[in-house]
Amino acid sequence: MDRYEDLPGEVKVIDTPTLLRLQERAEGLGLAQRLGRAWVRAHADPQGRHWLRPALWHELTHRPELPRQLRCEAALAVRGGDRVRSLLDVLPEDFAPLRTATSRDRVWMPVGGVLSAGDRTARQDEG
Repeated sequence: MDRYEDLPGEVKVIDTPTLLRLQERAEGLGLAQRLGRAWVRAHADPQGRHWLRPALWHELTHRPELPRQLRCEAALAVRGGDRVRSLLDVLPEDFAPLRTATSRDRVWMPVGGVLSAGDRTARQDEG
């Protein structure tokens, strides 16, 4: 299967409780998440908006009981006003009902110069 065929093109905007729910689901299924739920719970802005953009379809061929997942690029709002980039695998049935970002949303997705969680931690340790 082509990893990019029929990939949803919309960006989703979610709140922190939804992000934590998706993190918990991914963790429970043993799916990839760059930042663990504990890190997200500790650092995510409780009132923040976070964005998910599908990057590719991901399949675990050694676990055929799991359907393919959307490997999403995530832009997370964290305490202190920073944004960090991450990845999160999301099942299609969990992705579809999420609110699609519209032209009224100030969509922010990772581009060059965005902090990784490690970069942010190192910067905080230096300050």
